[in-house]
Amino acid sequence: MTGFRSPSSGLRALRPAAFGADPSGERLARIRRSPHFKDGVFQNPGGTASTRPSVSSLELAKVYFDKDERPRRAPTGTVPVHATTLADIAKPPATGLRLTWMGHSSVLAEIDGQRVLFDPVWGERCSPFPFAGPKRLHPVPLPLAALGPVDVVVISHDHYDHLDMPTIKALADTDTLFAVPLGVGAHLEHWGVSADRLRELDWHEATKVGGLTLTATPARHFCGRGLRNTQHTLWASWVVAGDEHRIYHSGDTGYFEGFQDVGAEHGPFDATMIQIGAYSEYWPDIHMTPEEGVRAHLDLQGGRPHGVLLPIHWATFNLAMHAWADPGEGTIASARAVKAPIALPRPGEPFEPTAETVPREPWWRGVAAAPAGGWPAADALTEAAIKTSADSAAREQDATTGDAPQGKGEASGEPEVVPAG
Repeated sequence: MTGFRSPSSGLRALRPAAFGADPSGERLARIRRSPHFKDGVFQNPGGTASTRPSVSSLELAKVYFDKDERPRRAPTGTVPVHATTLADIAKPPATGLRLTWMGHSSVLAEIDGQRVLFDPVWGERCSPFPFAGPKRLHPVPLPLAALGPVDVVVISHDHYDHLDMPTIKALADTDTLFAVPLGVGAHLEHWGVSADRLRELDWHEATKVGGLTLTATPARHFCGRGLRNTQHTLWASWVVAGDEHRIYHSGDTGYFEGFQDVGAEHGPFDATMIQIGAYSEYWPDIHMTPEEGVRAHLDLQGGRPHGVLLPIHWATFNLAMHAWADPGEGTIASARAVKAPIALPRPGEPFEPTAETVPREPWWRGVAAAPAGGWPAADALTEAAIKTSADSAAREQDATTGDAPQGKGEASGEPEVVPAG
């Protein structure tokens, strides 16, 4: 009949644009050829990870809405955001490496003359709807348009708190490239990013952007944006290596032994950006606790306190039942125990990980509910920890006859996707 539309086509027409698009055509064929795709879904390293809470929705709701604990999951006052200015980021970093944590997992990395933007989320809510879902607990440090040119945007996976449609649409009007895990390109094309600006990678594949090599590395997580979770888009951590520096972004992940493999293949790193928030005993396979995050950092550094750990995936959205300040406090305690140097910048505060001046103050304590007995000592990064890291770097320098340590498995100079191993 002329003008007839099936019910399914009507439902597709009502589908929110923020749901993105499912992979199809050659993209779907490539997914099915992936060695990490089996039985119709992408597989986690080391076997199946539980992606659902281990308790019923009713039990989870009782914990989540507990009237005594719920106030502790948000700041008690205005979060002290550093109002990033053009002056902060216009001058090249003196050391060649500068990181600016924009909140949650969004980080601007200026590395060896290139600008890399990880998981940019400038939206007010990490949700497909503007009127519902987790809302920001602090404003973005600067407007997206004031960020300046970005060479490449790196996406870890397609969850709303890492892949934000309004942010991607704004960046689609620029000249930036996008490095994304396999399948995620379908969402970006749906939102206006042209295919020739996409670098879509499977685990252990790499691409070159300017003088940088970007490698997608394994993570232990899952994907999904719509009402159905088809597991047809991959999740990844990322290694970015330049001529002088190398950094690591964990994306979202549970702890697994693969961190050691990534460190052996690509490390050590001048800085790691590690997820330490939104963890819970109800979903231990897919998010790390602060203690696990510090352990992952050490694994990536070959077991030695090398480089600086930047805690990410916390403070911006309320996504779990732990207190708002717990990820920061847990990272301090865990890092102190193993003398691992950490950086504690306010959202929007640029710092150079390889410089002597790294922010170390627990800035959140002024706007967080204090625990019973008060806050513990705040010496998060002691002189002993700094000296341990410096001595470790010096030993590695000596062992390589004066050259900076280089990771293995870098890609060739091909402009497109190449095997990284």
